[in-house]
Amino acid sequence: MSERRVTEAGPEGLASLLMDMKVLASDWLPAYRAVPREAFVPDLIWPGVTDGTGGAEAIDRRTDPAAWFRAVYSDVSLTTQWDDGAHTGSRRGRNPSCSNSQPSMVFSMLGALEVRPESAVLEVGTGTGWNAGLLSERVGSHNVVTVECDPRSALTAHARLHAAGYSPVAIVGDGSLGWPARAPYDGVLITASLREIPAEIIGQTEPGGLIVSPYATEYGGEAVVRLTVQEDGSAGGPFIGPSAFMRLRRQRTFRTDTREYLRGPWPAGGRRTETVLSPEAVGDWLPMFAIGLQTRGMFPWAQHYADGSYTLWLRDTAVTSWATADYEPGKDVFEVYQGGPRDLWSELTAAYVWWDDQGRPGFERFGLTLGPDGTPWAWLDSPDHPVRAVG
Repeated sequence: MSERRVTEAGPEGLASLLMDMKVLASDWLPAYRAVPREAFVPDLIWPGVTDGTGGAEAIDRRTDPAAWFRAVYSDVSLTTQWDDGAHTGSRRGRNPSCSNSQPSMVFSMLGALEVRPESAVLEVGTGTGWNAGLLSERVGSHNVVTVECDPRSALTAHARLHAAGYSPVAIVGDGSLGWPARAPYDGVLITASLREIPAEIIGQTEPGGLIVSPYATEYGGEAVVRLTVQEDGSAGGPFIGPSAFMRLRRQRTFRTDTREYLRGPWPAGGRRTETVLSPEAVGDWLPMFAIGLQTRGMFPWAQHYADGSYTLWLRDTAVTSWATADYEPGKDVFEVYQGGPRDLWSELTAAYVWWDDQGRPGFERFGLTLGPDGTPWAWLDSPDHPVRAVG
């Protein structure tokens, strides 16, 4: 994600920042100015931060309008809903479920979509309505279909769009199904994280059309992919940079507790080994993404302790295998236990070593292809060089 930078508060200050970052191009500047972000942000927001805490405390325009205005015209995401609307009040909830996305991400994705006036566009995830307003300004409301699964979010977004003078086709429903009544689309913009690109979305995109979507691996890490749809129903293209979106509701994952993996008291029959690969080395977004592109059905969880140490757990989605690696500050060798038929730590190590051997490539060197039958494969630099599979 882009580093937050200090600039003069206000629409023009944010525009200057985004243009300096080369994410707001001149062809999108008129839409940016015509569709102010503040018109699509509610009174109560939780601004994102970049120090690793995950989010700041609430800001309420009714009690602190100046702070609210500064947050709106900063390059940060703004959480607007928690726990699918079940959470109320100004405290943070457990899981953010709607936001007004970080402006640099908004315009980098809109730019990647390459829409022109009169392009037919499908947006999956209306959210607060800002993207739909920007698209409506650029291509015309009659060319935009936006789908939102949350009825309350949809209602407020539709009201904001109407108040701003836009009338896209606004649907309350499952965005993973697209909206076939208006297909085919020249472009599809997805504003939720996916582990699988739905076949319905590909099938509703015009050959030669583009799909821009956050794509997350099972293991972790996420990046925006730009797919071009082909005549045979396949699609492929490069990743264009890291992202961190809320998961599409239909693809949310509910994990089994670690206790369900263990057979008896600790070490629960686990095989003890040692490793020089630090859990710290595999915890950042990029190595997690590289590991996730190579592995299948494996995911991590960190159990932290007061002294700064932690246990990195690995588990498989089939609930058959587990591994732990114990990190202690200052240590060079780390204790590992593995249980079940899969050696999950060994799989992780092989994936990390491959990435390291390739020169630690960044997000933009990877790509994704979906065959006509929907089978995905990741690649490095070219579809002719598939990413190796581990496990």
